Amino acid sequence: MSASPRPGNEPRIAIAMKGYPRLSETFIAQELLGLQQRGLPFAIWSLRRPTDVARHLMHNQITAPVSYLPEYLHEEPVRVLRGVLRALLRPGFARLLPAFLRDLARDATRNRLRRFGQACVMGRELPAEITHLHVHYLHTPASVIRYAALLRGLSWSFSAHAKDIWTTPDWEKREKIAGAQWGVTCTQDGHRELERLADRADKVNLVYHGLDLERFPAPPLRPARDGTDAADPVRFVTVGRAVEKKGFDDLLAALAKLPSGLHWRLTHIGGGERLKALQAQAETLDLAERVTWAGPKAQGEVIAALRAADLFVLPSRQAGDGDRDGLPNVVMEAASQSLPIVATDFAGIPEFVREGIEGVLVAPGDVDALAAALADLARAPDRRESLGRSAHQRLTDTFAAAAGLDAIAARLRASAGLAP
Repeated sequence: MSASPRPGNEPRIAIAMKGYPRLSETFIAQELLGLQQRGLPFAIWSLRRPTDVARHLMHNQITAPVSYLPEYLHEEPVRVLRGVLRALLRPGFARLLPAFLRDLARDATRNRLRRFGQACVMGRELPAEITHLHVHYLHTPASVIRYAALLRGLSWSFSAHAKDIWTTPDWEKREKIAGAQWGVTCTQDGHRELERLADRADKVNLVYHGLDLERFPAPPLRPARDGTDAADPVRFVTVGRAVEKKGFDDLLAALAKLPSGLHWRLTHIGGGERLKALQAQAETLDLAERVTWAGPKAQGEVIAALRAADLFVLPSRQAGDGDRDGLPNVVMEAASQSLPIVATDFAGIPEFVREGIEGVLVAPGDVDALAAALADLARAPDRRESLGRSAHQRLTDTFAAAAGLDAIAARLRASAGLAP
């Protein structure tokens, strides 16, 4: 638990997520801090305890109380039993049980049972002052919040992002959207998908995360590297978890195709399940000496790496299980430092990066096109400067975070019965 809120400002809203804090979810930390700065009284509920060693500076600034549900029910049996027994005595159990049994019939998994147990614990432990629940992600976390809301007779809302939209079955998304008071999502791609399943046209709204520009330094001046000097190579940077949808294996394959006379280095920031496989691929392709695997980093170190780079690259694609990116926050973070962007014309990326204006877009999985784009921009410092300047302008003109934060704060206040 963190420090309790000040007397007279007890939380009225519970905001839930799968894990807190997480380095890979800067957009959630930014939103929580923005809501706090707007005076919204909320508490944080997490389905998992943190696993990242480092924390973003934003996490240290967020003062909302944090509660952790039992990640696995057998680890806290007494707590779970108390939650279930208390649930049996609540009037809302008559609403919860039929919904849960319908879900269990279609998804007879341990995970479904865990969601039920976590919801019972949350239903018992939620303070009486909480009047509305909000959840990040429409898959597992939304199941827990939906069940807890039914049990306690509370309204709830959601923020959907990427994987949760594309890997959750239609029946489940449809029923969750119908049960929620409202929802938001952060890309046109995701909005079209949820709008297709919504029970009314205005149920889900598009709200870009944007970027809180006050947290970022002014872009640096960069030397005009062109890849001809072995002592001062062109510096590529990429940021993201080593998972299938990020396409980092495509990036390594593209780097292996660059001309032998072009001098370059790549820095990758992020952890992830495929990191060792990518490192082995780099060895096989004889790229190991040119690639730095920096591991997961807090945002300050990410920004430092972006400032030191000449070009940002992210070759996102759809994973085999349907998972895909939304609009990755790091694309906008790269733009904050006036970096030109090479990325794929996929998911939410083209909603920010326009071909030939803020960067270069290639088809997902097109290794040859990716290699050509990297080679062309590596040799063209003037074009990189122009694209990077346009990326920064697009960020400041259209993707600042304030408008989205204002909209979400207003919705949450209305749902919780708080004064505007």
